[in-house]
Amino acid sequence: MSKRDYAILLECSVLYIEDEADLLKHTSVILEDFVKNVYAAQSTKEAYEIIKSKNIDVIVSDILLKNETGIEFLKRLQEEMGIHIPSILTTAFTDTEYLVDAIKLKVENYIIKPINVRELLDSIHDVVLPKIQQREIARSYNIIKTISAVTDSKQVEIIRFIVKNLDENGILNYSYSDIMDRIDVSKPTIIKLFRQLSDKGILIKIQNKKYRFYESRLPIPE
Repeated sequence: MSKRDYAILLECSVLYIEDEADLLKHTSVILEDFVKNVYAAQSTKEAYEIIKSKNIDVIVSDILLKNETGIEFLKRLQEEMGIHIPSILTTAFTDTEYLVDAIKLKVENYIIKPINVRELLDSIHDVVLPKIQQREIARSYNIIKTISAVTDSKQVEIIRFIVKNLDENGILNYSYSDIMDRIDVSKPTIIKLFRQLSDKGILIKIQNKKYRFYESRLPIPE
């Protein structure tokens, strides 16, 4: 396989579950240099709370945890909570029983300890790549739909900037000046576009320098 582009990991959030405190801290520190967010948990109880409040792209979990196995944790997520998050399991054991259970749960990968950082990063990359690609497709489609909602083609670059810089909650955290600093466009042009999108209920100001983007209100191109 060709060399992975780790840059895409900067868009993903990882939940890492490991009950060995030193290993949890060490691996989390490494991951922080490559991914958007690392949420560390020493128990599945902590992991459940994180999943309730954070958007997680991939779970990396040890199999042999103190209160329940990583297999049991993922099974409960899927069967009782209806949550399906791409997952990678780590273990110091090569017990085929765990491997069979992991296959049944459609776990994406299985890494033997001690963890090789390159192998872990490659695994995360391969797991999140389809999701990142789907996000890019969705963003491109949003751009097309948004362009169809306005009449001035000169505003396309602003629209691209808006869609590209929305956070995971659909919020744009930029002022007019911030946008002008990043793309070559005049303030009146930005104001005109924002007013158009606001009139259509697509981009609504919720506080100073913060706007909510409503994808559901975009017209669907014919």
